[in-house]
Amino acid sequence: MAASGQSTDPNTNIPDYEYIDVNTKPFHIASFRNEWLSRLKPSDISYQQEDEDAFDANFAKEMGLGPEIMSQLKSVCSVDSLRCHPEDQQPDPEVVPPNSTLKTLVERKKRQDYKASLKITKNRHDLYADELERLTVGRKPSAVADMIPEGEIILTINVYYPATYEKFCYVRPHMTLLMTGSHTLAELRDGICCVSDLQVCGEFSNTPDIAPDFISKDHYKSSFFFFEGVFYNDMRFPECRDISITTVEWAKSRNFPPYSQAKMEETRFTDLKVKVGFPYLYCHQGDCEHLVIITDVRLVHKNDCMDKNLYPLLTHKHRIVTQKCAVCHLFIGRWFTTNDQFAPSDPCLFCDKCFRMLHYDAAGNKLGDFLAYPYVDRGAFN
Repeated sequence: MAASGQSTDPNTNIPDYEYIDVNTKPFHIASFRNEWLSRLKPSDISYQQEDEDAFDANFAKEMGLGPEIMSQLKSVCSVDSLRCHPEDQQPDPEVVPPNSTLKTLVERKKRQDYKASLKITKNRHDLYADELERLTVGRKPSAVADMIPEGEIILTINVYYPATYEKFCYVRPHMTLLMTGSHTLAELRDGICCVSDLQVCGEFSNTPDIAPDFISKDHYKSSFFFFEGVFYNDMRFPECRDISITTVEWAKSRNFPPYSQAKMEETRFTDLKVKVGFPYLYCHQGDCEHLVIITDVRLVHKNDCMDKNLYPLLTHKHRIVTQKCAVCHLFIGRWFTTNDQFAPSDPCLFCDKCFRMLHYDAAGNKLGDFLAYPYVDRGAFN
């Protein structure tokens, strides 16, 4: 369980703004869920489609309508009354009828004309974003056991670029994930993609064809999240170390409010006490620090992806410009060289083809004296 406990005052478990339109006051996620479930009827959170006759009866009761008015309302608002083409004709949803007076169609026509004037088609990143949504909205699992239970909590989490990357660290999230309340922080940690985890340590100018034994994520597995005064450390593997202890001891020596610690693999989101909209910290690879912001906490509904095996569910990934080779300016950089007499600058970035053509002979022997390091581009996750 998390170190932050549940409050006895029920009003503190209802999100309230601490700073208007910025972030809420801290609240306990499990208690917030219980507050909702205590106020809602089972039919409000059910995945089952309500019977049409039952829906009409409840609607008429809520609106205070008689059977005659209800029948007339259904006739006027039916789909058939909105049809603008013969019933036996299959309409093209992209074609807006000419001389339409319906405001939504007028605005849609304006939008279509504007897009046509741009003459720009969707790139592969936009198509990928569309595919993410198309494959997950309303998706149901093949096995009933993999269905997300009714009344579960869904969290929307933005993960930002590392603070060392100044251009984007305060502007836009690197990725947006959906998590359920029963997920652990370790599962969020495994769902975060960062180029720092793919870096290869070492100098390979003498052996460019030898595959590295490991990437940074395999060797340096320690990491932590920081939420509301608690460091949640990843201690799943023997190689893991408590990298938050330095900060904890520093705070103790200077009479700061004490920080507590817990294991992220034993902490579920329902155990947390958090602020929605407030920036928290995810740290890995020693000093690669990401802002993590929970932007929404809500109950699951029937239009969500129901397959819990697909979570953490990626809903957005930002596109970043890749770094091209300094020689051909065509391919993505794969090698980073220093003290290089063949390079136009020091340090210099090369694609694999230009790197080998400039620095090795036909037999693969090294030419000159230089240092070469494998380079993983930030656009690797595009």
